Amino acid sequence: MALEKKRKSPGDGRRFHGIGFKPPAARDPGRQTGQIWPQLFASCSEIAMATTPTIVLGTTNRKKGLELADLLQTLEIQVQTLSDFSTTVEVIEDGDSFAANARLKATQQARHLHRWVLGEDSGICVDALNGAPGIYSARFAGEGSTDQANNRHLLQQLQEMPLERRTAHYTCHMTLCDPQGQVRAESEASCQGRILFEPRGTDGFGYDPLFEIREYHRTFGQMGPAAKAVLSHRARAASQLLPQLRQLIRRGQWDQA
Repeated sequence: MALEKKRKSPGDGRRFHGIGFKPPAARDPGRQTGQIWPQLFASCSEIAMATTPTIVLGTTNRKKGLELADLLQTLEIQVQTLSDFSTTVEVIEDGDSFAANARLKATQQARHLHRWVLGEDSGICVDALNGAPGIYSARFAGEGSTDQANNRHLLQQLQEMPLERRTAHYTCHMTLCDPQGQVRAESEASCQGRILFEPRGTDGFGYDPLFEIREYHRTFGQMGPAAKAVLSHRARAASQLLPQLRQLIRRGQWDQA
């Protein structure tokens, strides 16, 4: 699944795959371009694919992949996920922290695919549960559990605990590795909130319908992707990582690895 930024129609003269190109129709509206434009656009895309830096998101989770791709959209890069490759490594996430697991995902997949890979590990930590589920957030209700099952299990663990004691935070760690598996950039950030007594909203994934941002009195499930792209743990980690990625690209180190 190649994840690319949503682009406007060809006639608006916007950059395609990082190449400044205005189709003939935009220069001369009266010109017939039925046969010329598709060929030119195909050539433009092929050149861009060969020259634009590419990053592989170390996930097969479609919703997480789309969210990460959106957070990286200010970079002139091609974005792919593990779903775009026929063979990938099944990484055993046996690290003792979000950072350790993110590094495992990035280093192992980068060496296997010989690509730049962004590994990300995140989860929710509930204070009343001594930080659980933490790094086990994706499988809190057991191996292969769904988001709904994990949410139910969390509510069962908290039971009737009063709202003031249901404080929690999301944490996200990102690690970028080059094709040799060397760590080239990292970031970590968190987002504070609390766990409600029942799900609210249908946007997002994971524990988003239960996680309320206290200042807004709304869950991530209610706030929608635009707000989450500013306030979330993943958005904050990405904002720290982006300057490091730009520096690698600007120095030409992305192509040299």
